[in-house]
Amino acid sequence: MTNPGNGSGGTQAGLPQPQTTVEPAGGPFLRHSQPGRRPLYTTAAAAYGGIITQPFVAAPGYYSKFRVRLTGTGGTGSTSTPQPDAPYSAASLVTLKDAFGTPLIVAPGYEALYLIPKYGGQYGTEIMRDIGNLPSYSAISPAGNWAFNSTLPLEFAKCYGVISGANASLLPTLTINLAGTSQVYTVAPGGTPVLNSIIDSDFYWLPEGVSVEPPGLGTTCQWVYQQCNPTIGSNGSAIVQAPRMGGYLAVMIFELRDAQGIRIDAWPQRLRIYIDGVPLIDSDITEIFDDMAIQFQGTSRPAGVIAFSRRTSLGQTDFGLFDTGEHYLSTNPGSLIEVQGAPWGAIQNPPATLSCIFGQVVPSGTLVQGLPEM
Repeated sequence: MTNPGNGSGGTQAGLPQPQTTVEPAGGPFLRHSQPGRRPLYTTAAAAYGGIITQPFVAAPGYYSKFRVRLTGTGGTGSTSTPQPDAPYSAASLVTLKDAFGTPLIVAPGYEALYLIPKYGGQYGTEIMRDIGNLPSYSAISPAGNWAFNSTLPLEFAKCYGVISGANASLLPTLTINLAGTSQVYTVAPGGTPVLNSIIDSDFYWLPEGVSVEPPGLGTTCQWVYQQCNPTIGSNGSAIVQAPRMGGYLAVMIFELRDAQGIRIDAWPQRLRIYIDGVPLIDSDITEIFDDMAIQFQGTSRPAGVIAFSRRTSLGQTDFGLFDTGEHYLSTNPGSLIEVQGAPWGAIQNPPATLSCIFGQVVPSGTLVQGLPEM
């Protein structure tokens, strides 16, 4: 409008529009929703060997991930030393199921709370995908105290893989079985810490003023830790079979442990992975280590762990939630995945066991590929 007090005859800006989150109709779910976070529950002073479980509360939208903070506090002394998987091994088993009892994440604490965020592509990018690099992390002190934040992810591409949280009678469940002190410390502290938890949820708000759902609603990304067979002898040549799958594999994580449960790097110099008898990977082990550094943006590789990402549709690197799903590996319940070493490496405490934890996308209909959030 014209400003009569301005001799130059210029214009004056009108008053700004009121702040609003309502978008015009049309376009993807992401345009009409907003990310939010709310607490689920807090527990205090649980004992090693106990169980953390509480009913969830409804959220006015769609859950995308659950935030988990575990701490050990109140320990005393100055001589405690940690186990190799600590402090994540404070959880002996993490079980997340949807409202109908379908397992979404079932794995020990090290795998569920450390390896899945590190290699799953669903939480953080670059060096911060390793939760040990986050500001919230505190390694085990000489008094036995520690703290870390982690996540139990649902969303595997932007807005894709979320589950409804608005119906209070149809909510997921989470159970964390706590380990004994021997799983956390090789030398226990003088006074044993107590364990505390904070469980929060990240979610997308229900869109206002428009009827639109997240892409592929009902599709889930499931992580279930399983052992392969048979066991592996020291310097032996063996083909090991993974359990039968069924779905689209986004990430394959393999973990090698000796008879005492310690992670070991007894990988063969040349590793072969077969799908239904067809060699998918036939590679020198050092090339696999290099590929991991490229795919997972230089994060350090834990002993005894190798991972293969199929979340590289847009480049050589896993870009987190920015992926089209074009390279997911299609399997069915009859698919046979085999890992061959000829020979495997030296194992000080044989036999070794190869375990796997695969990020398996199970679509509610046809897999949505491309960038539906755009």
